[in-house]
Amino acid sequence: MANYLLKRLLLMIPTLLGIMLISFIIVQFVPGGPVERMIAQLQGHGVEATARFGGGSAGGDMAVGSTGQSTGQSSKYRGSQGLDPQFVAELEAMYGFDKPAHERFFQMVVNYAKFDLGESYYQDKSVISLVLEKMPVSISLGLWSTLIIYLISIPLGIKKAVTDGQKFDIWTSAAVFTGYAIPSFMFAILLIVVFAGGRYFDIFPLRGLTSDGFDEMNFIQQVLDYLWHMVLPVAAMVISGFAGLTMLTKNSFLDEVNKQYVVTARAKGLEQNQVLYGHVFRNAMLIVIAGFPSAFLAIFFTGSLLIEVIFSLDGLGLLGYESVINRDYPVVLGTLYIFALMGLITTLIRDVVYVLVDPRIDFAARTV
Repeated sequence: MANYLLKRLLLMIPTLLGIMLISFIIVQFVPGGPVERMIAQLQGHGVEATARFGGGSAGGDMAVGSTGQSTGQSSKYRGSQGLDPQFVAELEAMYGFDKPAHERFFQMVVNYAKFDLGESYYQDKSVISLVLEKMPVSISLGLWSTLIIYLISIPLGIKKAVTDGQKFDIWTSAAVFTGYAIPSFMFAILLIVVFAGGRYFDIFPLRGLTSDGFDEMNFIQQVLDYLWHMVLPVAAMVISGFAGLTMLTKNSFLDEVNKQYVVTARAKGLEQNQVLYGHVFRNAMLIVIAGFPSAFLAIFFTGSLLIEVIFSLDGLGLLGYESVINRDYPVVLGTLYIFALMGLITTLIRDVVYVLVDPRIDFAARTV
């Protein structure tokens, strides 16, 4: 097992390099980059903006020719007509586009190896500080949602498998399919209308992770206030997340309970719970555990985007979306790097849990 873990850790290096390379290449071909955006702003704001960013004279003769035509060769950026090529070159240097692509990629790899993810173009903060600032929201949504989904889905799926075709299975299937059909953002809006002062009750807060004056509360009050704010967004994410895992658990158990070793265990006189949790559980749960990394990461990073917007929660999902829209490339690439790293680590943890659930699994015999 130790050799396998070491191999997986070493394999993370080329995997991360491949992810970074692909992301970097895609960024190079995306139109409307930061230089073009700044040029558009300068063309719209005139001399005042060019003097501010280009350091030109009060008349703006450094950035714009007196006739409004380009004073040099045509630029590779759209909308740059009328701007001095030297000024455009200064913009490129400001955003780090004055070097060849391969040099910029190599420098990015070196910096990322030191966890120096660069500075945001527009927020005057380092990418690391932005991620750490947004992390509590995403951790709260992802952790609580995943935990509650698993606590609901696994027992419910086992019960449905045991009572397959009976009344309990039929009625709960209706609830499961209803939850599967309702998008989380639609359920979030319904919760706001009913419980957050939208129309009926005003029980839960509508926005934020904590209340005003949170720092002045004692520890118990802070915990209760935090949980109070988490109820609606977590409930909205759980309602659309538990359905798939419940059916996966049920089908996995149904596949196992019909196998010969289960029939033999029952023939020996073992009770139902002994058969289910002593023999079936560890085999049936392997497929459920296999889906944990993707489920957690989906909730943690992408599934919470609309929930963050609806409940005014400033988390990683919203940060990633806004950085893509604004072409804030250091934030885009930095967050992708962190997401990829966490995904690889989560997958490694999944393999360790595999062994804990079923010690018969021998990863040392596998080829990576």
